[in-house]
Amino acid sequence: MTLIGRTRARGMETLTLDSPHNRNALSAALVGELASCLADCAKEDAVRAIVLTHTGNTFSAGADLKDPPDPAALVGLLRQIVELGKPVVARVAGHVRAGGLGLLAACDIAAASTESTFAFTEVRIGLAPAVISLTLLPRTDPRALARHYLTGERFDAAEAARIGLVTTAGDDVDAVLEPILDGLRRAAPEALAETKRLLTAKVLETFDRDAADLTALSARLFASPHAREGMTAFLERRDPSWLV
Repeated sequence: MTLIGRTRARGMETLTLDSPHNRNALSAALVGELASCLADCAKEDAVRAIVLTHTGNTFSAGADLKDPPDPAALVGLLRQIVELGKPVVARVAGHVRAGGLGLLAACDIAAASTESTFAFTEVRIGLAPAVISLTLLPRTDPRALARHYLTGERFDAAEAARIGLVTTAGDDVDAVLEPILDGLRRAAPEALAETKRLLTAKVLETFDRDAADLTALSARLFASPHAREGMTAFLERRDPSWLV
């Protein structure tokens, strides 16, 4: 079963997350297939930039709790997007949760519809946004991120744009993206690659410094009693035992 759709038009390769049974959750299979598609795009001179989007009303629901990716594989995918010598543009016309926000933050540009919602739900199931912090901490307002990390509150596209999680938002996400994609088409490929290298240098420093520690933290928390209770409560649609 193919989990990533692919189309190309005027230099833009669109990769579409298409795993409706779990709301495009980051399963081991989806992470692996997306990494493979990105590697293919990196080799294609005809691809000027990549648009990452989704089917359904959810960009990504976060890690697939029934088939989670290895933390190292998720780190590899996020770094691959950041290091790719072509811009990656997220097109969000739906909801994004937990690990999906790390994927969003890895992209160079992100546009969202005003109907989109966002939440870091990890703390509510006994986890922490560990691995995804590699892309989020260098690019997002720290005071706002503290609130959203610690509370798991849902927030809207305007807030996502204000804190730097997305670049821009509007009622029609395709209308918002039109001038952005036009600009990328007008840019020289080598100039795009070198400019992206300038923009991502500090993000990659974070990977070099923190990836091993955050991968270990993620694995430890997933195996903890709190996480087992939190994930069980989530799947059973009940409150976890620590609710006060």
